[in-house]
Amino acid sequence: MKNKYCDLIDQTFDFPKDEFRTEEGELFFHDIPLMEIIKQYGTPLKITYLPKISLQIQRAKRMFNVAIAKTDYRGSYNYCYCTKSSHFSFVLEEALKNDINLETSSAFDINLIQELYQNELITKDIFIVCNGYKKPQYIENIADLYADGFRNVIPILDNKNEYYALDQLMQSRVDGDKKMFLGIRIASEEEPKFDFYTSRLGIRYNDILSFYEDQIKPNARFQFKMLHFFINTGIRDTAYYWNELAKCVNVYCDLKQVCPELDSLNIGGGFPQKTSLAADYDYEYMAEEILAQIKNICMQRGVEEPDIFTEFGSFTVGESGATLYSILDQKQQNDRELWYMIDSSFITTLPDTWGINQRFIMLPINHWNSEYQRVFLGGLTCDSEDYYNADSHANAIFLPKLQKEEPLYIGFFHTGAYQESLGGYGGIQHCLVPAPKHIIIDKDENGNYTTKLFAKEQSHKSMLKILGY
Repeated sequence: MKNKYCDLIDQTFDFPKDEFRTEEGELFFHDIPLMEIIKQYGTPLKITYLPKISLQIQRAKRMFNVAIAKTDYRGSYNYCYCTKSSHFSFVLEEALKNDINLETSSAFDINLIQELYQNELITKDIFIVCNGYKKPQYIENIADLYADGFRNVIPILDNKNEYYALDQLMQSRVDGDKKMFLGIRIASEEEPKFDFYTSRLGIRYNDILSFYEDQIKPNARFQFKMLHFFINTGIRDTAYYWNELAKCVNVYCDLKQVCPELDSLNIGGGFPQKTSLAADYDYEYMAEEILAQIKNICMQRGVEEPDIFTEFGSFTVGESGATLYSILDQKQQNDRELWYMIDSSFITTLPDTWGINQRFIMLPINHWNSEYQRVFLGGLTCDSEDYYNADSHANAIFLPKLQKEEPLYIGFFHTGAYQESLGGYGGIQHCLVPAPKHIIIDKDENGNYTTKLFAKEQSHKSMLKILGY
């Protein structure tokens, strides 16, 4: 009878899979023996595997460049990293090894750009795409960045008032050698099941052309360079996505006919990270189909194809992350519900599981040769929402039965995007559950993995100090 956990995985998935494999009942992640990592650092533990970041960037560049060749697309492809996905220095340092551009979301992001420049990680030629609803400080920082010589900074107008505020600031900053680039974000229609009809972000389709002709075109301080498009569902092979993309490209064509210097279309982010061992998203097809549809509409309208920008965040850094826990004990609460209690909290360490019901790849680290059972996972806090009860591919969780001789360890994988910032890295954690230890894993020139401690487990003293004690 096949009742071991390894049998369950073999029956459910084509395994080993991509970066996952096992040896003697223990899990390896990118050929890294996770049990050795746990024995060295303990749990709970956050992991960032740096080489995966570069692999993802090069993968996207390769896919779009192949798609350009297949479709005979005449524009170029420009990769931007969406910094809000993870602002950590080690993430930016790894990403910037790959000749990329950056996308910002707030005023402090501009300070981060200046820090990167001071550390000689970027040059002033890099494209800086500035998104988000902009408070006065954000607008002022963008103007300062331009005045400091970053001539490829592109503020993306989220509303008309941002333009007026930026125009006023730029009157004292333009030195005559080059106009400031401008972009406009289109307010796309939300999918039918959403609470609203139209995104709160961006300017309405029907207002963009007249706004350009009345305000931007006669202004000698600006050059309209980029039209920005993004929908919350991400890049999906659905009628909704293709319809919104077509509307965006048609607006681009309308603008291009009256604004010859417009040359760039930003399709935002939206390539998904894998949340299941059964993931079957066809990245190559989507890249090729996007370019083919843009090219087709432009040909019909007699307009030259635009240069393409993307802003991949989760796709860039998500799959580099993992979060490891140990199972402290089990609790049989009734005839059907068996709880495994982890040594941390989902609310504090994986807030997306609590906030938006996000699912990640979840696998045991050891005991793959043990029998399995259905369980629920509970966090340490006294909050009733601190639990995880379904996997990304099934409405249930199955894990090996606990053994007396060795604790069970589990891992959540592809957790590298957003979780630290949403959880409040370095701040006050729910129920004062400490933030876990965080390590960085890299590989040397011989292919051997190396580990580096980035942050210790949060101490009670640091929390109490923040609280004023």
